[in-house]
Amino acid sequence: MRFATSYNTAYFGADPDQIAAYARHAEECGFEAFYLPEHVVLYPGAAVGSFELPPTLPYVDPLDCLSFVAAATDRILLGTGVLLLPYHHPVVLAKRLATVDVLSKGRMRLLTVGVGSLPGEARAVGVDFGTRGRRTDEAIDVLRLLWAGGEEGVSYDGEFFTLDRLVSFPKPHGSTSLPIHVGGSSRAAARRAGQRGDGYFPGGALAPHEREIQMNLARQSAAEAGRDPAALEYTRWGSIDMTPEKVEALAAQGVTRLVVNATATDPAQRLDELSAFAERFALRDGVGSTGPR
Repeated sequence: MRFATSYNTAYFGADPDQIAAYARHAEECGFEAFYLPEHVVLYPGAAVGSFELPPTLPYVDPLDCLSFVAAATDRILLGTGVLLLPYHHPVVLAKRLATVDVLSKGRMRLLTVGVGSLPGEARAVGVDFGTRGRRTDEAIDVLRLLWAGGEEGVSYDGEFFTLDRLVSFPKPHGSTSLPIHVGGSSRAAARRAGQRGDGYFPGGALAPHEREIQMNLARQSAAEAGRDPAALEYTRWGSIDMTPEKVEALAAQGVTRLVVNATATDPAQRLDELSAFAERFALRDGVGSTGPR
């Protein structure tokens, strides 16, 4: 089991000193990775389920912020939970992701993508909400094609994206690809994870039976696509106060990574929460792996 932490500027604020201090402390504690969420834009009435999002929540751009975090740290991996992939053009995104990975010396390795759940957010960036799943599938393919392509260029002719002998450098650090995990709370997301992803990161509000169905579906979809189901990583949200017994139960379900959030409103207390978790699970002794993957 590996352990990561997420920092949500929507609730903690976008203070650069606090973000850097949290990331450095997480690294010192032995957490594997630092995750950030994304909303491109909000609007009055935007809601996730029954929860209405105040439109003034300060969601930072996750990749810009992760570049900042990379400069403030040395080893911790960088992740998104989730990047709203259909709202980014993959040609531009391939460059941005490779740049962060190169400048961080190979730490942009826990990219998790989702399709988004706010129709008004899709409209704001000119995306048909009903096509965002198919657009996401194409974008994943285009990202990988660009990273793997050489100086002769790569071409692609899809429903949403067309490439004609495009060349994209730099490549990711020491590689011609980056892992792409799929996040979401739907069976379509589980199938996408199996067909195209390196892992599945389901949402936190699913019932246990539905979680089992979705993870089995991800593995089944991987097998049907000729991919290795056992290679799929399984990431889950966890709580900062969870017990070793709870973690053992999740590991028995095949979970390979837990992402926890500090909850305190006071910045110093948030760091204490990370320290207590790290001590409970002996992360400083190497249980929470760090470094390029």
